[in-house]
Amino acid sequence: MRLAAKRRGHWIGFGEYGEWDSQPVFLEGGLTEVVRLGHGEPIVLVPGLAGGWKLLAPLARHLAKRHEVILYGLRGEVTPLVMTREETISQYARDLGALIEHLRLERPTVFGVSFGGAIALELAVEQPQRLSNLIVMGVEAQFRASLGSTIALRVLERFPLPSENRFINQFFNILHGGKPEPGPLADFVIEQCWETDQGVMARRLRALESFDVSDRLWKVEVPTLVVAGTRDVIIPWERQRALAASLPSARFEALEGGGHIGFLTHKSEIERHVHHLIRERSRSFC
Repeated sequence: MRLAAKRRGHWIGFGEYGEWDSQPVFLEGGLTEVVRLGHGEPIVLVPGLAGGWKLLAPLARHLAKRHEVILYGLRGEVTPLVMTREETISQYARDLGALIEHLRLERPTVFGVSFGGAIALELAVEQPQRLSNLIVMGVEAQFRASLGSTIALRVLERFPLPSENRFINQFFNILHGGKPEPGPLADFVIEQCWETDQGVMARRLRALESFDVSDRLWKVEVPTLVVAGTRDVIIPWERQRALAASLPSARFEALEGGGHIGFLTHKSEIERHVHHLIRERSRSFC
């Protein structure tokens, strides 16, 4: 199931296939890798629970046609996690705020997907001065534990899982919103998700259990875009639309046929919506 380097490079979308810059940065959560590509208004992409920044690389390539895109690894991706009594989404948001300050970015657009969407929302309510636009996908204002998430947490914490097990990897179909066509995209998603240590995944799920910004959404002062796949079975699109309705200045866009990883299957649509949001805000300051 391992992707050949050439095919893997095609999905990542840069490296030997385009110009980019990588640098190590030390944050509270440890050493992280920061990747920058493109030119224009900056967009910081916040990765999800598993897969790291490389899972967002195909989207980054599309966004970099008109913008500078900054990708980074969450705490635990490069160096072992700094063990604390309880890890929280607030800690991840502080890392993001510190990264924006370290890179001297002047109020960039922040775009978070899934777990990264929770981080982006937390940053927007607690440090609104850090960003100019907020974009989230695959998230809602409060984490709702389900039977599936509870089982996943118990399994990740207690049982070492083989990354090459075909039966176990069938569970990644849920990210697509159904069984995907066999091919390099499906393989890329599975392989990249397993790049994240399962202990790290478990700690992130634990952090999500206490995530709730529902009573603080009024603090989000920036223009916001909520994007949802109509086949997202992890966070149904109706609940994401409700998040948009609860925000002071938000627009909702549905990706027809998109799943939880619609950022991979609907890249061009997302790029169009993102560019529209940033352009509209720029016009309002003219």
